[in-house]
Amino acid sequence: MKKASKRGPSDKPALAAKAAVKTAAPKHPTKPASGKTTLRPVPMPVAAADDAPVIALSLAPAKLSPAMAAYFKKCEEKLGFVPNVLKAYAFDMVKLEAFVALYNDLMLGPSGLSKLEREMIAVAVSSQNRCYYCLVSHGAAVRQYSGNPLLGEHMVMNYRAARLSRRHRAMLDFAVKLTGQPWTIEDVDRERLRRAGFSDRDIWDISNVAGFFNMSNRVASATDMRPNTQYHAQAR
Repeated sequence: MKKASKRGPSDKPALAAKAAVKTAAPKHPTKPASGKTTLRPVPMPVAAADDAPVIALSLAPAKLSPAMAAYFKKCEEKLGFVPNVLKAYAFDMVKLEAFVALYNDLMLGPSGLSKLEREMIAVAVSSQNRCYYCLVSHGAAVRQYSGNPLLGEHMVMNYRAARLSRRHRAMLDFAVKLTGQPWTIEDVDRERLRRAGFSDRDIWDISNVAGFFNMSNRVASATDMRPNTQYHAQAR
């Protein structure tokens, strides 16, 4: 009698992958000698979860502070998950708390800009920078706040294709110019925002939201930060 071979831990994923290939395989038509069309399975590779790992750096998570533990719990209750950007920053409580405080102030705090307008800026800037994380996560936010999936797609791909109000076109033109050619911003650019109905405080907020996402985009791209897969299906 042959002894059963021993399998190491590395054998299990391979076995699981084979099983997944077998069950997930699509069908391709073939014609046997009889002339009748039949379907045969075509093996497909099994992809890893798109958001695992969260970033491409090995940074061990720190113990959450009481404030951040409560914040993570609130995210779970409200969203059903903790955004991966928070997990990425969770190796250092000082950095995490600073990031959360600045984000919440800019995106959720009092402002002459609506939450939707701030999200539109986030996505238009992220589109210029081709930031995968922010395009997915904030594209979902645009869809949610606007109730318009088409607007979310426009912001991700090319905001100029959207039928925008004069106010929103001026706002996004300024944010995108600030992203790509910040040294060219002049009084005429600020004046255009004023003519579109923005106050000087609004111009400050537009600039700060655009600046924040330029920073965030670069950190996300540098670390290959992956958006939670749940975002892809939200508000569609």
